[in-house]
Amino acid sequence: MSERDYSTKLLLALFLCVASFIASVAARDSEAKALLNWRASFNDESKATLSSWKNGTDPCRQFWRGISCDKSMSVTNISPSLLYLQGTLSSLNFTAFPNLLYFDIRYNQFDGYIPQEIGKLSKLLVLDLSDNPISGPIPPEVCNITTLNILDISTCNLTGKIPHEIGNLRNLNLLWLGENSLSGPIPQEIGTLSSLVDLFLGTNYLSGRIPSSIGNLTKLQYLYLYQNNLTGPVPTELWKLSSLVIIQLRSNRFSGSISPSLGNLTNLEQLAFSNNRLSGPVPPSIGNLINLDLFSLENNNLSGCIPSTIGNMTKLTRLYLYYNSFSGQLPQEMNNLTSLINIQLGDNHFNGPLTQKICQSGMLLYVGADVNHFSGPVPASLKNCSSLKILWVNNNHIVDNITDAFGVYPSLHYINLGDNQLYGHLSSNWGKCHSLTHLMVYNNNLSGDIPPELGNAANLGFLNLSSNHLSGQIPKELGKLILLTELSLSHNNFSSNIPLNIRYINQLQILELAANNFSGSITRELGELKSLRVMNLSKNKFDESIPLEFGELQSLEKLDLSDNLLVGTIPSTLGALLQLQVLNLSHNNLTGTIPSIFNVSISALFVVDISYNQLEGPIPVKPAFKNFDALRNNKDLCGKVTGLSPCGDSQTNRHAHKSRKFLIIFLPLAILLLILAGASFLSYLIATKKENNDKEALPEDVFFVQSLEREILYKDIIKATEGFDNKYLIGKGSQGSVYRAELPTGHVFAVKKLHSMASGELSNQKAFTSEIQALTEIKHRNIVKLYGFSSNSPFFILVYEFLEGGSLDKILKNQEQVAEFDWNKRVNVVKDVANGLFHMHHGCSIPIVHRDISSKNVLLSSKYDEAHIIDFGTAKFLNRSSSNMTTFIGTFGYAAPEIAFIMKANEKCDVYSFGVLTLEIIMGGHPAELLSYLAEKPTNYDLLFKDVVDPRLSIFRYKKPILDEVALVAKIAFSCLDENPHSRPTMEQVYTDLVRTPKSYLPAQFHTITIGQLIRN
Repeated sequence: MSERDYSTKLLLALFLCVASFIASVAARDSEAKALLNWRASFNDESKATLSSWKNGTDPCRQFWRGISCDKSMSVTNISPSLLYLQGTLSSLNFTAFPNLLYFDIRYNQFDGYIPQEIGKLSKLLVLDLSDNPISGPIPPEVCNITTLNILDISTCNLTGKIPHEIGNLRNLNLLWLGENSLSGPIPQEIGTLSSLVDLFLGTNYLSGRIPSSIGNLTKLQYLYLYQNNLTGPVPTELWKLSSLVIIQLRSNRFSGSISPSLGNLTNLEQLAFSNNRLSGPVPPSIGNLINLDLFSLENNNLSGCIPSTIGNMTKLTRLYLYYNSFSGQLPQEMNNLTSLINIQLGDNHFNGPLTQKICQSGMLLYVGADVNHFSGPVPASLKNCSSLKILWVNNNHIVDNITDAFGVYPSLHYINLGDNQLYGHLSSNWGKCHSLTHLMVYNNNLSGDIPPELGNAANLGFLNLSSNHLSGQIPKELGKLILLTELSLSHNNFSSNIPLNIRYINQLQILELAANNFSGSITRELGELKSLRVMNLSKNKFDESIPLEFGELQSLEKLDLSDNLLVGTIPSTLGALLQLQVLNLSHNNLTGTIPSIFNVSISALFVVDISYNQLEGPIPVKPAFKNFDALRNNKDLCGKVTGLSPCGDSQTNRHAHKSRKFLIIFLPLAILLLILAGASFLSYLIATKKENNDKEALPEDVFFVQSLEREILYKDIIKATEGFDNKYLIGKGSQGSVYRAELPTGHVFAVKKLHSMASGELSNQKAFTSEIQALTEIKHRNIVKLYGFSSNSPFFILVYEFLEGGSLDKILKNQEQVAEFDWNKRVNVVKDVANGLFHMHHGCSIPIVHRDISSKNVLLSSKYDEAHIIDFGTAKFLNRSSSNMTTFIGTFGYAAPEIAFIMKANEKCDVYSFGVLTLEIIMGGHPAELLSYLAEKPTNYDLLFKDVVDPRLSIFRYKKPILDEVALVAKIAFSCLDENPHSRPTMEQVYTDLVRTPKSYLPAQFHTITIGQLIRN
């Protein structure tokens, strides 16, 4: 080689090195710039978290949190995960990272869409966007990254379908798209992902069948498809995937039988088919699944006997078979399942004895065998099962001596032995169960005393020993159970009197002592139980007067003192029980008149029985006193009830009657006329002032309907809302806007500002006067309180109580809020709305119809446990001769169908709207689609009821009494939706049915009942 050639090559090499260096520096600069620009779009807190990302520094030479590089000084890893950063992906220039291998931003707060440019990361191995509020569809461009091993976009807010291009990602080992809102079918192309080990698509809205191509995923070990809308039989191809370790298919709509080929999956550790529509028997081949830890088949239509081969599954720790139609005896081989921690067999048709060695290992925590036909003794291994936390064996035919069958359980929380044939005495050992919260041994054959040592079970909250043969006195030691909320000892042989120490149980809500042999005077100290909601002392031998102190039980909803020997008068202090709904004083020796205060108080009262006493005089003018059977056999009651004589025509009675009539009829009309005249006059003045362009000062007055500590002036409201600034806006309707106003006093109000009345619009005046008239007439705990109003301003102003929970409509649409809105709270809302409407229709001197019941017009308390009806701008005092409406009033989707052609409102229109609202609460969304589907053809009523219940309720975690209640509420809702208004129930009937305890209501097991069966039963 010549010297010239050598020099040329040396220069070329030097040039290439310099060029490469310059390119490398430029690339690093480009990467740094892209990262800094991305950080600049974050909020201040996130910027501070990534303070190590500094301008003028090199992400590959200095420490940048979450960033790492390869040897060529190129960024290969962007992983600022678990930092709760807030920003978007669209502000990151992905093209600046040609060598990126790992992009991991899980557990942050990135929102917005996934940008298409992400598909240009051609070398990427791991893409993890999980646990971020990212929304929108999965862009098909993601599927261009064919190098991907891991794709995790789970627990986001993704919508749309899984793109068919997913089949391009043939190097994927893990695909997690679960916990989103994806819909549509699982694409057939998923079968091309032959390297896939872990597939998670659970908790979406995927539909259709599992594609048969899934049989190509021979390396698949983990399959999660739970909580979707998948249908059809499980494909036979699935049973060929012998590598499977976990199959989670629960909470779908799979049908058909369990294939015997299931036994091929010998590596299986978890198998969950619960909450589907599977039928037929469990195949004996399950005995091949010797590694199984979880076997979950609950809530299906499975039947037949449990195969004896189940005894081979010796590693099983959790066995869930409840809510099926299994029958026969449990196989003896189940004694081999010594690793069990949780066994649930409830709500089937099993018979014979329970597995005797069920707790031989001493590891058992939870046992559910309730609502079956089990017989024989309590399993001997349970006596020393000190690990036990929950035991449900109620509603069976178990026969045993309870004294000897149970031991001491330091961890036991809940035990229900009710509805069996247990006998013997209660052991003092129950007092040593210091974790016990529920002791339920109702409807058995127990005898003897309650042991005083039971008072040592300090955490006891529910004690139900009703319907036994217990005797003696209630031990005073029960007064130590200060956490007790329910004490049910009815239908026993207790005698003497109720111990004074009961008054110390200040959290007690339910006291059931009916049908015993208590005598003497009723313990007056019961009046100290301020939390009491239900008190039943009926069918005893109490023989003195009703204690005056009962008037202090401000939370009392039901009081039953019937079938005793009580004497004296009905104390007027009972008129202070504003929450009282049911009052039964029948079959006693009460005398005198019904306290006149009942005419103006206890507005919640809807069931009264005072029959078979010695009462006389006029009955209160209340709907609750309209049933003659509840008044019969008294000395001389009178009033306007069929079967009673009219009250006497003495001058005094005539004067009192006329006075009452005047107040009932003319006072509301006078108030209405004054308000209408005042509003019209004010409108005239305002219009006149506008014409003259006179500038007026802000009005000083707010007329108050309900008193407060101080009078509030209009200027206070203007100041609190900064002149009705939008930042205080909390709601908007057709008639006006609602603002939150917090005054210096600490009072918080909701202020409704009707749209400007300067134009003198009659509709606003009508809405204003309707709302005032309705809310001054109605005083009820489930109707929003009107504190005051003002019309001496540019606006009509209404001042209400402020309810922290917000509208029912918003709660049902908010995933975080609805998580706290469980069934107990939902049914309370249903009852509260029904109670409010019942009072409006039947408890006011002139019935009032709301005409716009909807989820937007129901506000909840901060804990979502109390509902209030709002927006009475369309309300109407019911005048039977009133003319039809000239325009539609109400909310489409809630209004009764007859409104469209008769344009006349009555109570049955509210009943229809209530039915729609109730279904919305059960379903978690408006039922329009369901009602339209049912109307198409009769066979559509074969739809399973469980499939329309809001899945967010996780309804099958509840026991049978709750499921009965859900079905009852739904049945009532459907009855309210009858096309014929005359066939709909009244709100009185609705509310009465709602507050009754459902007993064996369901015509079939909950998971099998159709909507048609529900309606017809």
